[in-house]
Amino acid sequence: MMWQTSLRATATVLALLASQVLGQEDGSETQTAQIVSTKGVMLDTILDWIDAARLDQTTYHGEKYGCKCYPGRPCWPSANKWNNLNRTVDGTLRVNVPAAAVCHNTFDGPFGTIQTYDETACADAKENFLSYNEQWTVEKPADGLWTYFTNDTCRPTSNPSDPCTLGSYGVYVIMATKASHIQAGVNFARQNNLRLIVRNTGHDFLGRSVGYGSLVINTHSFQSLKWTDKYTGLGSYRGPAVTMGAGVQGGQILKAGHALNPPMALVTGECATVGLSGGFIQGGGHGPWSTLKGLAVDNVLNFEVVTASGLMVNANEWQNPDLFFALRGGGPASYAVILSTTVKTFPDLPAAGATLYLNTTHTLDNEVIWAGTKMFHKYSNHFVDNGLYVYFEIFPYQFRVRPFVAIGKTQAELQAIVKPMLDEFAAAGIPHEFNIKQFPTFYDLYIDLFEPEQAGQTALTGGWLFNHDDVANRNDDIITAMRNVVSPAGRPDLFGGMVGHMFNPGHNVPISTSAAHPAWRNATDFVIVVLPSPEHPSLAVKNDLQNVLTNNMDEGLRNVSRSGATYVNEADPFQPNWQSHFWGSNYPRLKQLRKKWDPLGIFYAVSTPGTEEWEEIEFNTRLCKKL
Repeated sequence: MMWQTSLRATATVLALLASQVLGQEDGSETQTAQIVSTKGVMLDTILDWIDAARLDQTTYHGEKYGCKCYPGRPCWPSANKWNNLNRTVDGTLRVNVPAAAVCHNTFDGPFGTIQTYDETACADAKENFLSYNEQWTVEKPADGLWTYFTNDTCRPTSNPSDPCTLGSYGVYVIMATKASHIQAGVNFARQNNLRLIVRNTGHDFLGRSVGYGSLVINTHSFQSLKWTDKYTGLGSYRGPAVTMGAGVQGGQILKAGHALNPPMALVTGECATVGLSGGFIQGGGHGPWSTLKGLAVDNVLNFEVVTASGLMVNANEWQNPDLFFALRGGGPASYAVILSTTVKTFPDLPAAGATLYLNTTHTLDNEVIWAGTKMFHKYSNHFVDNGLYVYFEIFPYQFRVRPFVAIGKTQAELQAIVKPMLDEFAAAGIPHEFNIKQFPTFYDLYIDLFEPEQAGQTALTGGWLFNHDDVANRNDDIITAMRNVVSPAGRPDLFGGMVGHMFNPGHNVPISTSAAHPAWRNATDFVIVVLPSPEHPSLAVKNDLQNVLTNNMDEGLRNVSRSGATYVNEADPFQPNWQSHFWGSNYPRLKQLRKKWDPLGIFYAVSTPGTEEWEEIEFNTRLCKKL
């Protein structure tokens, strides 16, 4: 419903809403916005929440909570309501069954037990689930590529009698194929107080693509691509651009751009399976082009989205500019569901690439491996200041760089940039393997040197950003902290690893109007911390691992850095001061915008703006807020 009313009437409506919805903050401000209807007509409207269902009251450990509604509760929608939703979304509603259920005799779901074993399908699942075929999992309705936050209750197995339950996966999935399906899903979740998950590819380290007892909207079928040589939309930009549907993945669009004449490129992640219009752009988005072209959010021209009130709107420089700001790095699954994104493109360029290996094939002396790692990392500022992107990994007895990326440079130019490091290796007698190669385009380098990631693993994720000052003045301390990540102090039973990304979005884009942390403009090296977990960990084991990640491994990285920042999508969501670490000075504005565009928490993703009041109670299941 769209309201045209006076400020006095607006206040009355919002006061009525506050009396109907449990747990809403007092003093809600009148919320108005420039909304674009499907016919493109500009309308001043109230963001409408009048049809929102009440939170479900419960008591847990003596505290009163208002919760989302879950199966078995009186508030759970009737079969008739679900059938009506299915008709509204043209039969695309599915009861969610994990992909690995085919390896189990039965699946014990929220609505009963069903027979699921299929020998042929199970062989396919076992071959693909833990392989380098991430796309197999991407194509599933609601599965996650990494399973720690799913509760790991249904994995491929060779013992069909093993139990299989839903764990933290959603109950129902809308396999949306058009905007009206997404609108219907958002409206149904709002009107029935359901936890809502937006799932694009499931490429997610932090559990934001899964949620216990939820309704899932799958946007992966939105695969449209529209390239233009001259953008004519609202705003000042008039260069080349592409409009991509929400489900388009990085590798896919790079391939499509390479097929153009001339070949075109854009900022994507390094991993081919990442859906660009999902959490990637909403978290900021970094990749091999970021030193030259900034973060992905620095290149966005327009979003087409569905808001928490079910409205379909555009967000750009002129239309809903506050929403445009928030969607560009302000947090995944926080403000709206993206239908399409329009971004700047640019001609692909010749590139040079190189690899560097130092591991047990070269030496069994761990101190030598770490000496080489320290020498390499000392040149981080030098690499990014010369326009490079560098992707590296550090695990026990293993250091590897694959690859150094020099876009727009020759092999000779890249060789000259890395020469000081290689000379230092030679002088110190550090054994290693180094290879360098010229490519006709970045895309050719991308296909040859970037490796697919392995899905199906279960691990906790942390990480930290090191800036130019950190590397210039505290490199030895950084390496000491990195060593503690690989071998956490006091925990000989555990080990960790790191995946590093050297780039500086501020190299060519020193000023950004996006919501991404301002610290990215002086970045040098962002490292992801990986802490492997056993399968099916108990709650006690999970709590122990989380403590080690937050207060041992990550704390060491935080303490040696002055950046005060880390990446929204690839860091510990339970770290202290996540608001400041993820968004810096942008956080207060983002929290206010969350109150405007989604004051009731229709959308939820852990550790995103405005979610401080929400928590998962009853052993990390029901999403609730204290009353």
